[in-house]
Amino acid sequence: MARPRLYISLAVTVAWTLALLFLGSVVHATESSLACPDWPTCFGTMMPEMVGGVFWEHLHRLVAGGLILLFGLATWFATRDADRRWMVRASVAGVVLLLVQAVFGGLTVIYQLPDAISTTHLALAFIFLSLAVVLTTAASRRSAQIVPTDPRLRGILRRWGGGATALVFLQSVVGAVVRHTDAGLACPDFPTCLGSWVPPIETHFVAVHFTHRVLGVLATLAVIGLVVALVRAGASTTLRRRALGAVSIVLVQFTLGVVSVLTILSVLPVSLHTLGAAALLALLVHLTALGHLEGEPVAAARPTAGVV
Repeated sequence: MARPRLYISLAVTVAWTLALLFLGSVVHATESSLACPDWPTCFGTMMPEMVGGVFWEHLHRLVAGGLILLFGLATWFATRDADRRWMVRASVAGVVLLLVQAVFGGLTVIYQLPDAISTTHLALAFIFLSLAVVLTTAASRRSAQIVPTDPRLRGILRRWGGGATALVFLQSVVGAVVRHTDAGLACPDFPTCLGSWVPPIETHFVAVHFTHRVLGVLATLAVIGLVVALVRAGASTTLRRRALGAVSIVLVQFTLGVVSVLTILSVLPVSLHTLGAAALLALLVHLTALGHLEGEPVAAARPTAGVV
């Protein structure tokens, strides 16, 4: 049976958003954020010469525009296919969120990368990703089949999953502050920071960077706690594998963070580190959503003409 168009459009939206977050990190890491000095045009045109930093910055804008169109289509499908009214309202809210985020993207250029606006721009992207993942999970027939009925398992997904999600989101936002305040090398060594496990907090750069590391440890412990709790509660193989997938991403994230520091913020590890944070957040949001959703499909399959 073909997957419903609502689910397909939402799943593509999630993948597109992850790609956009990766591309945005490339833009920043290559110092291309102001390659187009105006907005929404680039050097007064919508089709500038795609060379140097303009290539990355304008490509980022084009992909962002594509995301708005794609999610707009998904929202239209939701108004026709979803049998849960909250999904329609959430989809409309998602469109508004994307438009607001686009405005913040424009403000970062107009005001030449102020830290607060740039960080808000990235934080809104993570919020939209989380919303898209919730909608995708709710629209998936496969997810409906693995939603646990055991109240204990549902409670674990809500508490441990929700806690881990909150920590990863907070760490990601702090990571955005690290990125946009150029604090990535405030602690140039690892695993210590300035030669100490608890460095002297003499500047806000060190404070932000060290906070990012501490939150990383707490988030890791929360993800491990989620896995242990699911295993002890007798969760299905599918749930355990997805939770273990989060642990795997944490390990990759840890490695990329170390490599980013040791390579003095090289473009590829830094950009993959952002992508890893987004992927981890998406997976944890998915697991948490499974603890809140009912085990039933979003919409019944529509009969095909001529088939009884």
